[in-house]
Amino acid sequence: MLVDTYQENWIRTLWLMVGIQFTMSVALSVVSPILPLFLPELGVTSPGAINFWSGVLNSLNFLIAALVSPIWGLIADKYGRKMMVLRSSLAICIFTALMGLSHHLWQLVGLRTLMGAFSGFSASAIALVATQTPERKLGYALGWLSTGQLVGTLTGPLFGGALADLTGDYRLTFFLTSTIAATAVLMTYFAVSDSPKQPPKDKEQTIFRAISSLAKIRGLLPIFLVLLLAQFGVRSVQPIITPFIQELISTRTGIATLAGFAFSVTGIADVIASPFLGKRSDQLGYRRVLLICLLGAAISSLPQSVVSEYWQFVALRFLVGIFVGGILPTANALVGQLVPYEQRGLAYGITASAAFFGSFLGPFTGGSVAALIGIRWVFVITALLFAANFLWASRVLPKDIDYKPAS
Repeated sequence: MLVDTYQENWIRTLWLMVGIQFTMSVALSVVSPILPLFLPELGVTSPGAINFWSGVLNSLNFLIAALVSPIWGLIADKYGRKMMVLRSSLAICIFTALMGLSHHLWQLVGLRTLMGAFSGFSASAIALVATQTPERKLGYALGWLSTGQLVGTLTGPLFGGALADLTGDYRLTFFLTSTIAATAVLMTYFAVSDSPKQPPKDKEQTIFRAISSLAKIRGLLPIFLVLLLAQFGVRSVQPIITPFIQELISTRTGIATLAGFAFSVTGIADVIASPFLGKRSDQLGYRRVLLICLLGAAISSLPQSVVSEYWQFVALRFLVGIFVGGILPTANALVGQLVPYEQRGLAYGITASAAFFGSFLGPFTGGSVAALIGIRWVFVITALLFAANFLWASRVLPKDIDYKPAS
């Protein structure tokens, strides 16, 4: 079969996509710690407004991406996953450059919206890798793909914060981000082979009929909700990290660098944990490892609400990162194991949609909670959400889900 031929070369595709995923993750995360610092240049000056609009800007593109990701997934199943990787990386390249030219808040909000509508890089990359990887190696492959993403997420904020402190020019960061994304576009176009296209059984299948077909797969819908809640918990603290560090330390020198490191330390832990947990999940079972990671994230999130020193906060963010590093690859491996090959583009589109909804609600809620009742309550709510996710997933995910292969 054509699929088998591609799977013989899966390791080459995997390492190429790990490198491209790293590059795009750097591009996407460079601006995260400087958004609250860039807003005053656009006329947003009060602390409450900065917290609120930081949450909106971190959330808006995720909301739009959540709405359109299933459509892009269905298109990927019909016309090719490589095309979707190119589309998303090119969109990020263009719209990020335009953000560096914005002079009004509404312009920045509009560009974040457009980037959300045309991006969704990670879902496209996961679908491409998952359709070329043998099922017995899904945890290993998606663990390494997650590592590429997380190393980029680690490198991006640290580099962006340091660059902003060195140059004092936040706009330069946006232009550099666009250049990094352009590198990923070229790597994808010239080096990556597309996974084979298999026409759906129903050539006239609509997005609604395709989703209805997936909904009948036992155990799949609970995974989508697990991902939504997990991303909500991960993303809810992002817009308040920079203001929280300003609260913890007395000096105002090097705030962007310290915030960038606090963003990045979670990625350091993810990098350590993801390959190990991905490989172990192939042996121990994806469900078991997923539940362990959800519980660990809950336990390590709560103490962040009572820290009084910067180093305490960084240490706890590292511990959270260890457990977060196992959530996405194990959940995505479960999806790949349950869903037939010809529907995986749509399945990962819906998976991305669920994660994007969590990524939208998380920063928006985190920023709003910080503005209304205080920053520290964000960590309490995050811990409770991870705990609730663990309890719910342990009840609704079938215990034999690891042993139900895709047809």
